[in-house]
Amino acid sequence: MATYKESGVDIEMGDKCSALAYQAAQNTFSGRTNLIGQAVTDAGNFTGAIDMGDYYLVQNDDGVGTKIQIAEKINEFKTLGYDLTAMVADDAVCVGAEPISLTNTLDVDKLDDSKIAPLMEGLSTACLEHKIIIPGGEIAELGNSVNGYLWNATLVGIVEKNKLITGKDIKEGDKIIGLKSSGFRSNGFSLVKHILNEKFGDGWAFEKYDPEMTWGQVTLTPSKIYSSAIMDMHGRYKEDAKVELKGVVHVTGGGIPGNINRVLKNSGLGANINSLPEPHEMIKKLMKIGNVDVEEAYSTWNMGVGMILISNDFDQIKEICKKNDIESLIIGEVKSGDINLNF
Repeated sequence: MATYKESGVDIEMGDKCSALAYQAAQNTFSGRTNLIGQAVTDAGNFTGAIDMGDYYLVQNDDGVGTKIQIAEKINEFKTLGYDLTAMVADDAVCVGAEPISLTNTLDVDKLDDSKIAPLMEGLSTACLEHKIIIPGGEIAELGNSVNGYLWNATLVGIVEKNKLITGKDIKEGDKIIGLKSSGFRSNGFSLVKHILNEKFGDGWAFEKYDPEMTWGQVTLTPSKIYSSAIMDMHGRYKEDAKVELKGVVHVTGGGIPGNINRVLKNSGLGANINSLPEPHEMIKKLMKIGNVDVEEAYSTWNMGVGMILISNDFDQIKEICKKNDIESLIIGEVKSGDINLNF
């Protein structure tokens, strides 16, 4: 039975190291007490907020992870810009912030313009589609210090103080709404690669997934970006909200159970998630090949739900999602007690 830890990722150690990093970060907050840019300590768990007087500035970082290794295998780089944009923009909107700008850092073993050009073109296209500018970045050629390409980004966003989404208004009975994903996004790829390598060997990316696509092509399916749809609901800076969003959850590492807990834990409430959509066919095939337990799968991959909203305005949300080419459905509701996920 394949597990995420078996693929080389230790979630418990990752949580421990993240906690150490956050503690070190918190130690800096006192340095701007009573100054412009004072840290906001209760802004939520997907991005950090800074008090700029009339508004909050948010800033968060992420990357495409080992998904870029698949791009290198099949020499297809043009869609990764969507993954990079999604990872940071969809974190920022979890607190209601409008994504404004994105800077990126690309560390490479050897520069190759035939790879750099489609990476940057894809990033530019994704950012332009979602009204995000790229004011700068860095490309570093590091030789043997890295093995292949590493691509990360920092995003800056802005939100009025009265529109910050913290989860404080969540109540028992509120609806939990899932926004469907297009594939794996950029999380859990160490397990994806481990399973396929065990089954097919090093050339797994060229093995047929179906008559039209290879496993490399299907696992490289670009991430759907939700930020513009969320902004259409919540309103961009100085715009009125069309719906009430009590909580917004980006389903990244840790899957649905790990991430929904990030907005519910301070309320003391739980959730009954009992109407999940069918996982993507590619995920079901991978679970079968790797004999992946369903609980392991749901704690590693998004399983078809890339973003979760807590709101009672489903009809308006469904209409806005449809205009943004996103499928939405009610997957459960907030309740007292624990988080129950019915697969």
